[in-house]
Amino acid sequence: MAGARAVEEILARDGANLFDITIFGAEPYGNYNRILLSNVLAGSDSTDEIYLNPLDWYDANGIDLRAGVRVVRIDTFARLVWADDGTRIRYDKLVLATGSRSFFPPMEGLWANDSTLTDGVFGFRTIEDCAAMIAAAGERTRAVVVGGGLLGLEAARGLQSRGLAVDVVHSRPTLMDAQLDSTAGKILRRSLERIGIGVHVEKTTVRVRTGDDGRLCGVEFADGGTLDCDMLVISAGIRPNVDLARRAGLTTERAIVVDDQMRSVDDDNVYVVGECAQHRGQVYGLVAPLWEQATVLATHLTGNGEQTAYHGSRVATKLKVAGVDVAAMGLKAPQHDDDEFVQYSEPRHGVYKTVIIRDGKLVGATLLGDVSKVSFLMQAFDRGLPLPEERVSLMFDLGTPDVEVGAAELADDAQVCNCNGVSKGTLVGCVADGVKTVAGVMNATRAGKGCGSCKQLVTQIVEWAADGAVEEDPATSWYVPGVPYGKPELMRKIKELRLHSVSSVFAALAPDGREDAGSKMALASLLNMMWGTEFVDERDARFINDRVHANIQRDGTFSVVPQMKGGVTDSGQLRRIADVADKYAIPLIKLTGGQRIDLLGVRKEDLPAVWADLDMPSGYAYGKSFRTVKTCVGTDFCRYGLGDSTALGIAIEERYQGLAAPAKMKLAVTGCPRNCAEALCKDLGVVAIGDGRWEIYVGGAAGAHVRKGDLLATVGSAAEVMTVTGRFLQYYRENAGWLERTYAWVPRIGIDRIRAVVLEDADGIVEQLDANMQKSVDAYRDPWQDGRSPATPGQFRPSLPLVELPQVPIR
Repeated sequence: MAGARAVEEILARDGANLFDITIFGAEPYGNYNRILLSNVLAGSDSTDEIYLNPLDWYDANGIDLRAGVRVVRIDTFARLVWADDGTRIRYDKLVLATGSRSFFPPMEGLWANDSTLTDGVFGFRTIEDCAAMIAAAGERTRAVVVGGGLLGLEAARGLQSRGLAVDVVHSRPTLMDAQLDSTAGKILRRSLERIGIGVHVEKTTVRVRTGDDGRLCGVEFADGGTLDCDMLVISAGIRPNVDLARRAGLTTERAIVVDDQMRSVDDDNVYVVGECAQHRGQVYGLVAPLWEQATVLATHLTGNGEQTAYHGSRVATKLKVAGVDVAAMGLKAPQHDDDEFVQYSEPRHGVYKTVIIRDGKLVGATLLGDVSKVSFLMQAFDRGLPLPEERVSLMFDLGTPDVEVGAAELADDAQVCNCNGVSKGTLVGCVADGVKTVAGVMNATRAGKGCGSCKQLVTQIVEWAADGAVEEDPATSWYVPGVPYGKPELMRKIKELRLHSVSSVFAALAPDGREDAGSKMALASLLNMMWGTEFVDERDARFINDRVHANIQRDGTFSVVPQMKGGVTDSGQLRRIADVADKYAIPLIKLTGGQRIDLLGVRKEDLPAVWADLDMPSGYAYGKSFRTVKTCVGTDFCRYGLGDSTALGIAIEERYQGLAAPAKMKLAVTGCPRNCAEALCKDLGVVAIGDGRWEIYVGGAAGAHVRKGDLLATVGSAAEVMTVTGRFLQYYRENAGWLERTYAWVPRIGIDRIRAVVLEDADGIVEQLDANMQKSVDAYRDPWQDGRSPATPGQFRPSLPLVELPQVPIR
C-alpha cells in the first residue's frame, strides 16, 4: 500500500515525465488494501473489492508492474537490483517499501519444518493467508487466535462469522493495549464475550499440540492451562522486512533508518516508505502516517520541495473492531499532574470515553462503543483547536457542533479519510469539479475505500458541498462498472448491435470506447450465455482460471477436478486418477464437498497431459458456472429411498454441464426427505417425497452465508424436474447481477415472482427461456479439449509461481 501510494504521489508531481517507473512486488497482485482483509475473511468483501488500483491504471501511467517477482539483491554502488526471475535492472532512484511480515512467537510444535507451519496453523497478513484460512474454515470447528490486537480480534470475528467457535488468547492484561487503557480493554472484552468470542488474557502460548495424525488439536499455556482447537491463527504483531536492506549495507535497527526526507541515512538515492521505515526511532503501523511519508518522499524525489521534511505523525485512528466502534488518538492516560482527564464509562452498554487535555489542547482521547464526536475530536487533536470550557461537551452534543454541522465547519485541510489521506478540501473540490454522487466522489478520491469508518462523514461533506444537489449514483444499476447499462438494457443492445465479443461491447457501448479490466470477466460470461457457439472468445477477457481451465492455488500450481456425474465413478476412473497422481507427482488428492476428487499441485505446463491421461471431462470446479450435482444413493441401495436420485442427478449434470452463469451454481438431488445430499442448502436442490413426486428448492446456501432454499415447486415426474430446473437456471442467468448467488437473488426477486414466471408463464417468456437454455446446451464443448489444440500459443506456457491469479489478469 505504501509503495504504490508513493508512486501515485510521484505521478501527481509529473513523475511520469521524470522517470521510467518499474514496480516489483513479491505478491502476485497490484496494490491492495490490507485493512480490508478482515472483511474478506468475514465474507463481507471479495478479494476483487480490496484492490486499490486496477491493472489498467499501471498501463495508463506507463508503469512496468512485475507482480509476483521478488527482488533478492540490491547493489547500491552499481545501482542495480536483481530479481528471482533472473532479471537485473539499473535504477537512478530506488524506493524500498518492503513492509512487514507476521511475527511468530517461539512455540513448541508451531512449525512442521523450517519453512512450513503445522497443519491447521495460519498467519494473517496477506491475501494468500486469508484464502488459506477461508478454505480451512469450512472443514474445522474451533479456532484459537493468539493475539488480542486489532488484527487478531478482526480475525476472530471473521472466523466466527464462518461458523467456528473462537477463543482469543492475549499475553497482556488488556486487549488492544496499543490503543486502549485497562478500563476500555475490559469493556471491549465484555462486548466480545457478549457475542460469543472467548477471551483469555495474561496467557502465554508455549506449545502447539498435535494428534497422532499430525493435525492440530490444541494449545498449551505457560501456566499449564490448555485450549482445544483444530485451527490456530497467529496474530502476535509484525516485524519489518529489513533483510534486503541489511544485505545491501543500509543501516537497520527496528526497521530501515531514514532521515526527514525519507531517504536511507546511508544513500541519498534510496528512499524508504511504510512499515519498513524507522524515522526518529519510530516505526508506524497505521495507514495515515504512511500516506504522510509518501507525500514527503514524492515531493523531495521529484524536486518539488527540496526543503520538505517529515517530522513524524500524530497517530489517530477510527475503526470498527469485531463490530465495535473504536477511536483512539494521542495519549491513553494522563502523564502530568496538571493534565485534565475526563472519563465516562457505561460498561453494560459497551460505552467508554476519555479525553486528556494539556494546556487547553486535546492531547489524547479514547472512544469505545459511541464515536459520534470523533470528527470534532480528531480535528481538535490534529489542529490544536480551542476547546469548550465544559469539557463534557467533548463527549456529548452539549457545546460542540453536532455531526452534520461539524462536517460543514471542518477546515479544508482536515483529514477525513485516514486510510487514504483524503482531506475535506479534496472532497469539496471533487464536488466542485462536477462529481455530484457520493459513490463518484469516493471512487475519485478513495475516501471511504479503506476501513469504511469515515463513510458517514464523507456523505455529509458531499451533501453539504453539493448544497442539496446530490444525485443518485447511476452506476449502482450497471451490470458491469465499465459499461453504463443495467443488465436488461445491456443485453438488449448487445442483441440489437450483434456484439459477439468483449472488445466489441467496449467499442460500441463503453464511454469513449474505453476498456475496463474489471468488467471483462462478467461480459465474457454474459456473451457466452447469450450467443453460445457464436460467442467470440477473446483470451484477454478471461482470468487465469478460465484461460487454463483449472483453479490456481496459493503456490502458483493448479487443481484439476475431473467430472464425476452425480458423484458416481468406477474403478477405471479411479485407476486413471491414481496413475495420473503418480506420474505427475501430484502432492495432494482430496475429496471435495461436491463428491468429486481434486488433484492439487498440478503445474501449468502439465495440465494438457494430465487431462489427456485422465480422459475425463472437466468438472468445472474453477469457473462462474454450473458446477456439480451432489446425490445420495437413492433407490438402488438405500432402504429409505423414495426416488432414483442418482439417475436424476446424472441426467441434470449431463444436460447443464459447464453453463456460464453470473456466479457458481451448485445443485443436489436427494432420494428422500432425510436429505443426505444436503439438497435444501444448494442453489437448486431436488428432494424425492414418494409416489414419483419431487420437491424443487432454490436459493439455498451453506457457505459463509447459510440459508434454507425456498420451495419452488412440487412436480410429478423426473421429466418435469428437468424442465423446471432448466427454466429456473435460465431465468437466473438472464436476470441476476454479476457474482450474485442464487441465495441473494431469490430473496431479492421473491419466490412468488419466480414461481409466477417459471411455473405460470406470467411474462410469456417460458418458451424463450427453454429455447435460450437449449442454445447454451447445444453449444457445450469440454474446455479441456484446449489441451489438444491450445487457444493461444502461450496458453499453457510455464509461468513464474504466483504470477497469474483470478483477481489480476496479468497481460
